[in-house]
Amino acid sequence: MSEKIEVVCLGILVVDILCSPIDKVPEPGELISTDEISLSGGGHAHNAAVSLARLGSRTGVLGKVGHDHFGDFLKEDLRKEGVDISKIAVSHKLGTSKTMIILTHSEDRRFIHTLGANANFNIDDIDFNYLSQGKVLYVGGYGVLPELEEDSLTKLLKFAKLHGLITVLDVVIPHTEVRWINKCKRALKFTDFFLPNSDEARLITGRVGPREQAEEMLRHNYEMTVVITMGKEGSFVRTKDKMARASTYEVEVVDPSGGGDAFSAGFIFGVINGWELEETLKLASAMGASAVREVGTTTGVFTRSEAEQFIKNNEIELEVKRCSL
Repeated sequence: MSEKIEVVCLGILVVDILCSPIDKVPEPGELISTDEISLSGGGHAHNAAVSLARLGSRTGVLGKVGHDHFGDFLKEDLRKEGVDISKIAVSHKLGTSKTMIILTHSEDRRFIHTLGANANFNIDDIDFNYLSQGKVLYVGGYGVLPELEEDSLTKLLKFAKLHGLITVLDVVIPHTEVRWINKCKRALKFTDFFLPNSDEARLITGRVGPREQAEEMLRHNYEMTVVITMGKEGSFVRTKDKMARASTYEVEVVDPSGGGDAFSAGFIFGVINGWELEETLKLASAMGASAVREVGTTTGVFTRSEAEQFIKNNEIELEVKRCSL
């Protein structure tokens, strides 16, 4: 890719094995038919990169796949979207990470996951010269990258800040974790935008409401912006002098996988382009809504023109107000 990268998406890379929605999960020994079983690229870094590329951002990925057909599939899936894959590391010991996703009409998704090459993605796999040329570093999936611990994450974010990049952190937290803030509080000092979902925000802070959660996180970096996604309840944003709440656009939800990553991509796009918070939240919410309309994390994700038309034709409730800590 000859043009300079704008956003470097670093983190987990996964191949999703998906079935079209079924009426119920099979009983032991029972066979159930579905309309389609398909492969799809997934993982935070993949999903955010594809969504940003569709909006028109020049995007590259840093992550790790196995030396196998699944890794080739994942890289090709990114390449055809215009994402730079030249710095994706390849493991000759571990296969590409995979997740089987079972969708039903009446219940939440079931997941069966193998960590694969994500298990040994570490700071030595990162091309820092490549990273330094970007405008934004997005880290997606911290918490399920075992060899990218807080010391490495802090070094990574600090390097990005010293080289003038905007830093964005997204996490995945095992539900067994309590007060997870102790695993990332040093890294938050070098984070410009922190994007947990409401479950993650609760596990990080031990608090329930989004305002209380966000303000607890801001104690570790008052210059940071905290953006909490809340599923059907929309999103909440808090800075040291402002807060905002947005509802979701009404769409038929087919597969909620990837909605949060598409939201993050829309938010990052608004930040890169210097948009006001209201316009940024509209785009982020539209991108999130687009992702959940079809099976697969990025299958239904809007292009920029599609997002603009959708926003023009649909409305959300959105409030932004001044509010000091």
